[in-house]
Amino acid sequence: MKRIICTILLSLATYLLLCAAGIAVSSGTPYFFIARAHAHEDNDTTTKQKPRYPVRRTTTEDTKDVRHRSSDLKNPDNLQTEVTYDEKDNTYNVGTTLSKQGKKGEDKKGKKTGSTTQKTSSKKSDSKSTTDKHATNVKLGSFLPANANGMSMGTVTSYLAPPVVMDLDEYMNWSLKQSMRQYYRQRNQELLETQGKNKFDFTDMRFSLGPAEKIFGPGGVQVKTQGSAELKIGGNMKSTENPTLAASRRNSFALDFDMKINLTVNAKVGDKVNMNMNYNSDATFDYDAQNLKLKYEGKEDEIIKLVEAGNVSMPSNMSLVPGVSSLFGLRTDVQFGKLKLQTVFAQKNSATKSVSGSGGSNTTSYEISITDYEENRHFYLSHYFRDSYDKNMSTLPTIASGVTIKRIEVWVTNKTGTTTNTRNILALTDLGEPRNIHGGWQGTGENITYNHANTEYATLLANADVRDLSKAGNVLESQYGLTGSVDFDKLQSARLLSSSEYHLNAELGTLTLNTTLQPDDILAVAYEYTYGAKTYQVGEFSTDVTSTDQALMLKLIKGSVNSPSLPTWRLMMRNVYSLGASSLQKEKFRLDIK
Repeated sequence: MKRIICTILLSLATYLLLCAAGIAVSSGTPYFFIARAHAHEDNDTTTKQKPRYPVRRTTTEDTKDVRHRSSDLKNPDNLQTEVTYDEKDNTYNVGTTLSKQGKKGEDKKGKKTGSTTQKTSSKKSDSKSTTDKHATNVKLGSFLPANANGMSMGTVTSYLAPPVVMDLDEYMNWSLKQSMRQYYRQRNQELLETQGKNKFDFTDMRFSLGPAEKIFGPGGVQVKTQGSAELKIGGNMKSTENPTLAASRRNSFALDFDMKINLTVNAKVGDKVNMNMNYNSDATFDYDAQNLKLKYEGKEDEIIKLVEAGNVSMPSNMSLVPGVSSLFGLRTDVQFGKLKLQTVFAQKNSATKSVSGSGGSNTTSYEISITDYEENRHFYLSHYFRDSYDKNMSTLPTIASGVTIKRIEVWVTNKTGTTTNTRNILALTDLGEPRNIHGGWQGTGENITYNHANTEYATLLANADVRDLSKAGNVLESQYGLTGSVDFDKLQSARLLSSSEYHLNAELGTLTLNTTLQPDDILAVAYEYTYGAKTYQVGEFSTDVTSTDQALMLKLIKGSVNSPSLPTWRLMMRNVYSLGASSLQKEKFRLDIK
């Protein structure tokens, strides 16, 4: 008897412990459940520290876990959230199960298994009635479609986690919320699909005119935009390892922009006003780059037939008055009965050129702006020749300068990497100048250019340090007060030009290079000429100083810096223009200066 009483007490204690742990027995099958009151206990760490961005649980622990957000990931196909009605307890269980099927509604072979109907967890599956009339009406998708959120009705044998248990009222409220949420979601999707075509589009804008349609006609305002735009931004970093340049000028940086735009805008106001605008930065002709036209077309019975503004044309059916195109202005066409009047106020944007040929040659007209001279190619050898240029040219075809240059050496910046015919040079601005002296040297009073026309050459010749380029800069600036790139330029390994790389006018004292110099290139010369039966020399020839370690002192024609304030600025000729033609006939050449 004592053993029986102990067994009964032990069984009762075990039952109480199971109840306290949340284990219930229904229809002979034990399962866990979580009551709503126990879902927010104080020992639950997840409720104390909520994540900033909530993530939907894979298993259902609360009715909120059934709701699917757009940011949630898709559940695996074998996880199903199902609702089961328990007839015995009159409750509804919402839980997550592991299905053996790969996809809902299909078997492992991919064949459809047929429609799914509600079943209950009661053992009496063949009963025609249930204890609750609402349970008999619960079918697949009654509160949420079967393909939404992976929910369905069915028989459950086991759950992955304790299901959510709801009574009839809780289930009806929850089912109503789910149905309303799904209904509005479906309605929003339908509105998005049906009204998506009427949404605002910048490339195709449409507006209603309202009462103004009586003036401009039906159709409203339509603006269509087409085209493309390309913008390139880059940088150009240039580094020159030239010790003759100041350290601040050896490195330079410049931005490089390139933009291409091809834009077309077509606008309509009713059926009478049209506007066309076209902009193309890659157009072949300038008048095609920008095209703008505003057009108004009247009806057949209106006096004003046509009004155009922008790029217009004037057609003509008469041979006496030819038509004109490529105009920019205003054009109007009006009609009074049988009288038609066409008026154009415009500016002509095109030009007509004619070429006539005879005897195998063509006669072409050119129009050149005064600023389109050839830059950094034509130079005077000194200010002496520049000052006497007009006087010498006044006696054409004979040049009575009395000067004949016998020999010349032309030195430029070596950018080709040549190692032959190279020397270190010291180019001086005031060398050989009888006047136009910038560096404070004293002239000798002779009005002729040569090395001893002023005191610079004799003074520097007595100082051996000026021939060493590593010391020349400091010596000239500290002892003589000269300024680099203004009064002198020093250049290592300068290249000697051959006679085929330039053209010399021996009587006028002008030099023309075959190739254009870069803005930072240095040009220096040494030449010898005769005047009045005497021979004069400017600069030093390479044979005068045989030691290659010593720099040659030359006449500076173009420095590394170009500025109108520099003395060498006036030595570049700015009166030579290129016609872009060859084999000219001087008998038929005509020049008009306007």
